[in-house]
Amino acid sequence: MTPKEHNIAILMMAAGTSSRMKAIKQLLPWGNTTLIGNALKNAQDSNAITILTVLGAYMEEIIQETQFGSTETVYNPDWKMGLGNSIACGTKHLLKQKEHYDGILIMLTDQPFIDGQYLNALIDHFTNSHHSIVATKYTSRVGVPAIFGKAHFEALLALDSDFGARDIIKTHIADVLTLSPNGKEVDIDTLEEYERVKKSEQ
Repeated sequence: MTPKEHNIAILMMAAGTSSRMKAIKQLLPWGNTTLIGNALKNAQDSNAITILTVLGAYMEEIIQETQFGSTETVYNPDWKMGLGNSIACGTKHLLKQKEHYDGILIMLTDQPFIDGQYLNALIDHFTNSHHSIVATKYTSRVGVPAIFGKAHFEALLALDSDFGARDIIKTHIADVLTLSPNGKEVDIDTLEEYERVKKSEQ
């Protein structure tokens, strides 16, 4: 490993019910795959050395419909506790492995334009800066996708309920380097948004 490389694990969050969607959001069609299939492909196009998907609601349906390939999955039995709890579950699983990670990149399955190129930009900025967090810049906030360095692993493990990664970013804002996604940050929360975003791609 050269000095300019870091061991980054991607933590893919796919455990929620998507209650506003009234459908299994992760399995909505996207291109020739699904939203989660698209997210996995984009993660695999990055320089991350491990990809772990946290599953919860609809685990059986998602596993049945998704090609995870060489990537890993973990089931969070407490997924109803919220996103923070699922992040903690995934982090715990990663830190039990033999591999030692320099950073954990948290990403969602409902941001279809977050591609391998953008994930690598996050990784490159994390590798070549002294910041312990590299996060995505939104109009009025900073959030995921974001990479959290070793200094924040304990905080990730302590997340619970809907207290999520964004709160760690807020608490350590002086340590955060932000990156503009240039429109790739679009996320899908409702069927109306899904239809609109999908139509814009055609």
